[in-house]
Amino acid sequence: MNPNRPVPRRSVLAIEAYVPGKSGAPGAAKVYKLSSNETPLGPSPKAVAAFREAAGSLELYPDGSVARLRAAIGARYGLDPQRIVCGNGSDDLLHLIASAFVGEGDEGVFTEHGFLVYRIAILAAGGAPVVVPEKNLTADVDAILAAVTARTKIVFIANPNNPTGTYLPASEVKRLHAGLPPHVVLVLDHAYAEYVRSDDYTNGLELADAHPNVVVTHTFSKIHGLASLRLGWAYGHPEVCDAVNRIRGPFNVNGAALEAGVAAIGDIDHVNAAISHNERWRTWLEAEIGKLGLKVTPSVGNFVLIHFPEAPGKSAAEADDFLTSRGLVLRRVSSYGLPHALRMTVGAEEPNRLVVQALADFVAGKA
Repeated sequence: MNPNRPVPRRSVLAIEAYVPGKSGAPGAAKVYKLSSNETPLGPSPKAVAAFREAAGSLELYPDGSVARLRAAIGARYGLDPQRIVCGNGSDDLLHLIASAFVGEGDEGVFTEHGFLVYRIAILAAGGAPVVVPEKNLTADVDAILAAVTARTKIVFIANPNNPTGTYLPASEVKRLHAGLPPHVVLVLDHAYAEYVRSDDYTNGLELADAHPNVVVTHTFSKIHGLASLRLGWAYGHPEVCDAVNRIRGPFNVNGAALEAGVAAIGDIDHVNAAISHNERWRTWLEAEIGKLGLKVTPSVGNFVLIHFPEAPGKSAAEADDFLTSRGLVLRRVSSYGLPHALRMTVGAEEPNRLVVQALADFVAGKA
């Protein structure tokens, strides 16, 4: 019997819509948004200039092949531009990859504190999400491999992970890939890769070069400061790129984003300045917040995960309300399975110091 109205697929109805970090603090004289991991340095001045110049041709469709941007990314990283696909943010690409390789009855694997978009992308493609436990807030390769079945088509790993800030070293990434069946796509989400300074970290591009079932995704939203323009890129085997190109929108990168992206990827000095700022202030935040008796998970990203006691008056939710009252907006991460923690973006000096002082007052029970 046919229903009397259109009915979405069951997997679509199982999706809980993604809720971004809040951006406001009602009643506060000044608001410092530290909830979305945006760079305090803003975009490259060269990217801003390119964006403004693009305003003179808004009536024209952009280049659907995004050739200049793919060439610029390829030149920056020594990659074949033909193996690069660009999208409307890396979220767009995560959805496209899932849509290309996951279908009804298939499974997609990710870890318990992984990026919320993985679950959404798998369900939207008609697949079943398989969530595996982490070890010390870090992806567990053995647990992931144990969860892989004949129905598994994709594995998502954020490296480093958001919101924990932890990462898998190169040896573990290679071990994970070696343990996967060749038909399973391993997606390495490297949204925060540019911030990582650890010697044992891999950017994954060599794996993607050598193996047809590895895809690496990047975003311009974080270190490049182009979050408003929505721009990302993926690198993988030609057959993977071909599949994604068949289903992506013909103009899924707008002209202003294209031009700003070309300028941003070439401004290495601006990227290095963002890295230096992040290293200095993330280290300072971890040390100063730790002195207050609050645990901070060691991070390699541009954010820190702060843990709070479950005791009344000391909880993460109460800390969040307290900070918000002072115009300091952090991110609650209950939806990531971390109800007793807040994620804080590494900001400019002023908000960084204000958060530490506010946390000191909160811990001390001051109003």
